Amino acid sequence: MTLDWIQPAQRLQQLPAYVFARLDELKAGARSQGIDLIDLGMGNPDGPTPVAVVETAIAALQDTKTHGYPPVGGTDSFRQAICEWYNRRYDVSLDAETEALPVLGSKEGLTHFALAYVNPGDLILVPSPGYPAHFRGPLIAGGEIHEIVLSEKNDWLIDLATIPDEVAKRAKILYFNYPNNPTTATAPREFFEEVVAFARRHEILLVHDMCYAELAYDGYHPTSLLEIPGAKEIGVEFHTLSKTYNMAGWRVGFAVGNSGVIKNLRRLKTNMDYGMFAVVQAAAAAALHLPDVYIHEVQARYRARRDFLVQGLRELGWSVKNPEATFYVWAKCPFGNSSEEFIESVLNKTGVVLTPGNAFGSGGEGYVRISLIQECDRLGVALDRLKQAGICGEMPALVKGS
Repeated sequence: MTLDWIQPAQRLQQLPAYVFARLDELKAGARSQGIDLIDLGMGNPDGPTPVAVVETAIAALQDTKTHGYPPVGGTDSFRQAICEWYNRRYDVSLDAETEALPVLGSKEGLTHFALAYVNPGDLILVPSPGYPAHFRGPLIAGGEIHEIVLSEKNDWLIDLATIPDEVAKRAKILYFNYPNNPTTATAPREFFEEVVAFARRHEILLVHDMCYAELAYDGYHPTSLLEIPGAKEIGVEFHTLSKTYNMAGWRVGFAVGNSGVIKNLRRLKTNMDYGMFAVVQAAAAAALHLPDVYIHEVQARYRARRDFLVQGLRELGWSVKNPEATFYVWAKCPFGNSSEEFIESVLNKTGVVLTPGNAFGSGGEGYVRISLIQECDRLGVALDRLKQAGICGEMPALVKGS
């Protein structure tokens, strides 16, 4: 029975169609026909959570002290682990009491942040293509989005000069994300310095999403926003354990940075949730204390997959670069197809699942994102199917500067 006489809130009606829902429908239809899917669409790590992390969770679960409501602002041990991790990785000092806050995954944390800071009519700057939560959170809160369209010519970096002065004057928040999902772009330290200077000049709050900080290769070391002098005065950074530590289903992340922003985000969360299960926080703290050898193994695994897939796509004539970070490959659709038309054709002909670029905003149209979430043998099968189906690129195999 449908309740036609009761309409949902306008905030739901204002949300654009969720492309991933359509992708799920396509996958379900293919499976019902017995097609062997090779899913390279979602950013869902395929490996297990580290054994030491699971063992910590088991021990914490057996401790009845973890069975009650967790501390509203997170456990002392997890917040301290967050701050120690930042100090080791970026030489950034944080106050565990006031500048670090666990969130129920970065997607949830980013959306809660929008509810804490975006009023109806507020103008929010969001790059396109970009992670959907960056614009959907502000939309849910009633904000007005100004898309900063990124381009391959500018290496998918935000060009601050393209933001009109009247827009910059009105803007309240700028979301950004490097290493970037979906484009895999990386940003030099100088870029972060320019963004901080821009935000200070226009009194804009910065929100940097750094969930791919550890998935970097070939000697590249991502920059944290909080490394930049003065950034903590005007910004916060979100991080997740989903990707690096194979904890996507655990729903655990954190926000760090400006103490006033952290305080207000915490205030909102006290009215919306009871915080994260203490068992999950204990596991997350254990993950952040893992030795660097674990990170090196993760990097080596994804680097091997990256090299294998990029080489295979180039041999098929695809114009693709070797990403320095993330576990994705970002590629232009061959033959000038639209993103959705192309991925649907690929799925129907080969059983290989890709993500259309327009799932990440209008700036992603004409591109696809390919996730490195399968072992090389399955990636090889995917490449063979593409070849057999004649799904090859139309550009030269090698890309200048890649």
